[in-house]
This record gives sequence, C-alpha cells and structure tokens, in this order.
Amino acid sequence: MCGPFKSLKSILRILEVIFSALPLVIVLFRGRMVSPWGVWCEFVWFFCIIVSLVLSVVEAKMWHVLLAAFLPNWEDLTCGLTVLCAVMIISATVIFAAVFVCLSCIVNVLCFIFSLVATVVFLVDAVMQKKTFPSGYLSSLRGVLRTAEAFIACIILSAATDHFVSLEWSFRPAGMICSIIVFAVCLLVTVVIMVLHLLKLLQCLLSFGLNMMELVFNILAVLFYLLAVILWSVFGYKRYQYNPYLCDKCAFTDLNTVTVGAIVNLVLYTADLVLSFKAR
Repeated sequence: MCGPFKSLKSILRILEVIFSALPLVIVLFRGRMVSPWGVWCEFVWFFCIIVSLVLSVVEAKMWHVLLAAFLPNWEDLTCGLTVLCAVMIISATVIFAAVFVCLSCIVNVLCFIFSLVATVVFLVDAVMQKKTFPSGYLSSLRGVLRTAEAFIACIILSAATDHFVSLEWSFRPAGMICSIIVFAVCLLVTVVIMVLHLLKLLQCLLSFGLNMMELVFNILAVLFYLLAVILWSVFGYKRYQYNPYLCDKCAFTDLNTVTVGAIVNLVLYTADLVLSFKAR
C-alpha cells in the first residue's frame, strides 16, 4: 500500500474524517442547530475531524520530529487525543440518538448511523494505540483525571445551557448562574494546566512551580464545586414552586444531568487533590 493507505492507522484516520464529516455536513446543510445539545454534537464532529486531519498531516510530513522540543512525547499526545475523541463522539452519538432520532426522522437516523460508525472507528484506533503503552502526561492517572474533568465539564455546561435556553423559564436565580460560572472557570483552568503539561517550554513562563499551581487550583476547585453543587441543587429543584412545567410528563433531565455531572467532577477533583498532595 502507498500514499494515505500505507498503514492501518492511516486508513483509520481517513475513515474517522469521513464518518465524522458526514453527520456534520448533513446537519449543517439542513440548517442551524438551536438546541445546545445539537451544538455540542456539531462541535464534537468538527473537533474529531480537525484532530484526525492534523495528526495525519503532521505525521505524513514528519513535522512531529521538528516539534519535539515543544511536544517531547508525540505518541502520548496522539493516543490521548484519540481516546478523547472516542469518548466525545460516544457522547455525541448517544445524545443525538436520545434527543433527535425518531422512527420518522430519516435524516437524523442517517446522522446517527454515520456517527455510530465513526465511534467504532475511533474506538478501534484508541485501543490500537493504547496497546503500545505510551508513557506521558495524558496516559498517566493525572492526565486521565484532567481529561475526564474537562469532558464532564463540557457535558455539564451543555446541559445547563439547554436548561435555560430550551425551556421558557424566567426563574434564573443568581445561585444557579454562579454555579455555571464555577463550572466554566474550572474548565478553563483545567485546559490551561493540561496545555502547560504538554508544552514544557511554557512552564518557564510561570514564576512558581506547576505542581504548586495544581495543588492550589485543586483545593479551590473542590471548595467551589462543592458550593456549586449545593447552589444548583437548592435553587434548581426549588424552582418548580415558581414556574412549574407545562406538562406532567416532562422530566428534570438537564437539571439532573448537571447535578450528577457536578458530583462526579467533585469526586474527580478530590482524587486529583489527593494525588497533588502525594506528589509534593
């Protein structure tokens, strides 16, 4: 085999791009997504396309050799990004099926099938790369925790946005808004920490150690997430008294998603905090 089909990895990357692009093109051609869950699915498909394309081009041109000073462990980066794409597209496939697919929605069914195929391809690629046992930050327990924290935070923010946008609620207490701000800020700092771990040269810009920064952030993240869970639960489940649902069958799906996701992230940040203390 030659060209882009010279290895199984290259073939998988091509399939990832194709089957991630198909549902995205179909959805974009049909019109703009209004639902935050639909926007999340579009973002995931676009993100998976970009990751697969960038990794393929960089490896084909051998640019990762030139980037060794900035990215000393390329195998760890590619494995981590592939696993992240696999997890993200699993969420997008499940969410799209739960929110948009119905027996009479032929176009949505096609999008689901293409996304499902992309999920299988990413899973195969992730398993193959994990078999090489790459060593690095993203493959370590700390890296896995950070990746999980960022991913769950994205799901939390999508559910919180859908809670306020999709339903006609005028009841938006400051407690719930503060919770969303906590989720967003923690997500931003988590991504920055991951970038600093991957790009070693950027750590020189810090006037203090990265381990100390992580320790302080984990302490604050645990405290603020605990506060956010309490505020979201108290004000969120209390809102029924002010503006009840228009139908008895409507569930608190988004509200429950944020609550459960926030609790899970609180546990993850607590585990990260314990590891931060052990690393000192």
